[in-house]
Amino acid sequence: MQTPLPDFHLLAKPAGAACNLGCQYCFFLSKENLYPRESPLMDEALLDTYIRQLMESSPGPQVDIAWQGGEPMLRGLDFYRRSVQLANQYRKPNQRILHTMQTNGTLVDDEWAVFFKENNYLVGISVDGPRALHDAYRVNKQNEGSFDDVIRGWNCLRKHDVDVNILCTIHAANADHPLEVYRFFRDELQAQYIQFIPIVERATPETIALANQGWGGQKGTDRPLYKQEGNLVTERTVKAGQFGQFLISIFDEWVQRDVGKVYVTTFDVALGSWLGQHNACIVAPTCGSALVLEHNGDVYSCDHYVEPDHKLGNIRETPLKTLVSSEKQRRFGQSKYDTLPKYCKECPVLFACYGECPRNRFIKTPDGEDGLNYLCAGYKAFFIHIDKPMKAMASLVRQGRYADEIMQMPRGT
Repeated sequence: MQTPLPDFHLLAKPAGAACNLGCQYCFFLSKENLYPRESPLMDEALLDTYIRQLMESSPGPQVDIAWQGGEPMLRGLDFYRRSVQLANQYRKPNQRILHTMQTNGTLVDDEWAVFFKENNYLVGISVDGPRALHDAYRVNKQNEGSFDDVIRGWNCLRKHDVDVNILCTIHAANADHPLEVYRFFRDELQAQYIQFIPIVERATPETIALANQGWGGQKGTDRPLYKQEGNLVTERTVKAGQFGQFLISIFDEWVQRDVGKVYVTTFDVALGSWLGQHNACIVAPTCGSALVLEHNGDVYSCDHYVEPDHKLGNIRETPLKTLVSSEKQRRFGQSKYDTLPKYCKECPVLFACYGECPRNRFIKTPDGEDGLNYLCAGYKAFFIHIDKPMKAMASLVRQGRYADEIMQMPRGT
């Protein structure tokens, strides 16, 4: 009897780490060092192989074809037109296809927006808040702010009624301005879906000086390959307490007026945890279901572990389904739970995070054990703060009612 293939999600990088911006905190730019002598662009033969294997391997009725970078739009519109054709060619009966792309938005124009709309793309745009906060680190290759180009792209997508989300990183420049950031997205951009990602850039004593200079302006051997190692962090990294207070401040406004109107991924995932569900790999007991395909066919265990030690193989040589179900990948995912320190396993909010992402687990517990999450203090404060309203919303959902009814309940519920 054949073992069923595990559920998985694959992020594909059709332009590798190549990007038209030079965001200072974006250590993904350093991944160019892995492929110094080859074009970062995925060729059409590999595109065919990838789409065919993805459609064959996907165990569920919906197949997500997800593009990321670097900047995926650098691969050109014809490439994505071909990907849609191939998906329709290789789809199984009753398979649904969701096309998604995460982009910096600066290359969006009417032609791209029409394509996205016609093919029901879900597009994520990276925005870090109002101009001054966004431009602090999200700059182009000339070290100029990218805000105007990003907002032009956002407005173009909105004009064509494309489904579009915000991805906002939380870092040293915007972490003390939570409501300014949130209200800008909600009121000025009229965003309905927002994802917050904390910036945690690790470094060793040997790499910290170069890392603090920023990843966007360095080239070749002057820029170290970023690896998940070291217990130092860059100056741009958000502090744990800042991160927790950022989430708390936004949650308090959201829970009073925006439940059911604005969807914040962190809050939705937290509600899932209070319902006994684990809707994201970072809060699940184990991980390993979110893999990465590089431009040349190499598959890595995780988007945050595009490093030689975590390369599983290449889909030109080994079928995708074999890589996804490999023992190496199973061990990678299981280690998330197996390496939890005793402090975490005894924590009252363990159910809400399970230590969060292993990439951030590099400080010591109060008992001196290795493996505590750098953001633990912030997460713990946030989870304790939201416990009562989360229990109330979870109760509503279990009764078949809507979570937004909490906004009619007395404050402090």
